[in-house]
Amino acid sequence: MEKIVQFLESKGIRPTAMRLMTYKRLAELNVAISLGDLEKDFKVSERSTLFRTMKAFEEKGIVHQIEDGTGVIKYALCEENCECEVGNDLHLHFHCNNCNETVCLTEHKIPHINLPDGYITEDINLVVKGICEKCSGNLD
Repeated sequence: MEKIVQFLESKGIRPTAMRLMTYKRLAELNVAISLGDLEKDFKVSERSTLFRTMKAFEEKGIVHQIEDGTGVIKYALCEENCECEVGNDLHLHFHCNNCNETVCLTEHKIPHINLPDGYITEDINLVVKGICEKCSGNLD
């Protein structure tokens, strides 16, 4: 836990109990998670506190949002030295149509996209949908 405390403090986040539990849970997952699913992981949590925690994490570059086409925003931890901004460190996401999990494919970067004059990029989100490696082995 001490490493998590130090990490949050280095990002300018006060390490409250909810923030520590939230970060620990996100670090345990290898998939993106919705606020609702994260809330289910904690016996005692207020949705508003969890929402504020995720917003603080997002503002400080600890997590990033993923819109995977399911209509529910999901969150995933950023990699070390990540700058999840348009033009910086954007990567591919994969949503499995079988198990409904969404994962970051951080080694697969989204190339810079040149838009015509007058267009301003505010967000880039590239999601590939299909069957993940776990489920593709189960489809025999």
